[in-house]
Amino acid sequence: MSEATHAPLRTAVIGVGYLGRFHAQKYAQIPGSKLVAVVDANVEACAKVAAELGVRAVHDYRELFGAVDAVSVAVPTPLHHKIGCELLRQGIDVLIEKPIATTVAEARELVELARTYERILQVGHLERFNPAVLAAAARLHTPRFVESHRLAPFKQRGTDVSVVLDLMIHDIDLIQELVGTPIESIDAVGATVFSGEIDIVNARLRFQGGCVANTTASRISLKQERKIRIFQDDAYLSVDMQQKILTVIKKKEGEAPVESPAQVSIEEQSFDQGDALLAEIEAFLKSVRERSTPVVTGEDGLRALETAMKITALVQPQAS
Repeated sequence: MSEATHAPLRTAVIGVGYLGRFHAQKYAQIPGSKLVAVVDANVEACAKVAAELGVRAVHDYRELFGAVDAVSVAVPTPLHHKIGCELLRQGIDVLIEKPIATTVAEARELVELARTYERILQVGHLERFNPAVLAAAARLHTPRFVESHRLAPFKQRGTDVSVVLDLMIHDIDLIQELVGTPIESIDAVGATVFSGEIDIVNARLRFQGGCVANTTASRISLKQERKIRIFQDDAYLSVDMQQKILTVIKKKEGEAPVESPAQVSIEEQSFDQGDALLAEIEAFLKSVRERSTPVVTGEDGLRALETAMKITALVQPQAS
């Protein structure tokens, strides 16, 4: 059945700060979505986004109950659990920004409520929709070693949580999804530098089956970088998530002449920058309409958070 034959899904965004405003813009432009309202306790910010998109400005998210089908929650992380739980209990499908919650117990409750009330719960791990990452995943079979770097200059936004929950959790989710086996052990080091939370972290994850992942996240760097490198038996894959470039390096078949430097073949693919957030929200609404499993489930968000909290616990005593 075509989307045109369906009644539009009534949608809203709770929290229209920096990221939530972009969510609202996407819902307003997607066919089959009718953006009903935007919600924010900041009256001025809420009014501005509502006027921009021609929708209602609401200051109490409970006014949405009975009036919407699907909602993005883009409020500060400490509010994810409370708001998410109330929405699920009201029979509303939820796309909740990462991290899913501030504690594992809160995340588990969100997952359980989604299951109990048969609601869609998707978590906003945006890199899953990166075309270079998707192309790399299609070329993987048995990762042996993974290395990731997520570096950013210091900004006050996001410092209400550690860099593990702010930045590294993207790569934790990706690495666990790509490797596909449980983690056996974790080592981590980190430091507090500019904020009251951990600002730079390196973690080493050992997986069942022998794969090892080394991941670094920093929000006190002079440059911006989002790269992941994956080594398997027959190839080395390098993904520049910022520039959307996949490089695959393989040993050439047969013996190269001694005088030839061309012992390996290098294949590079560049992808359009695209719009990962639009793809994420479209995927969420498809799950809502079809009642199908989302690309990034609540369980995926819980798994990433569990690992992030273990890393944080290892680093916290060193940073204090």
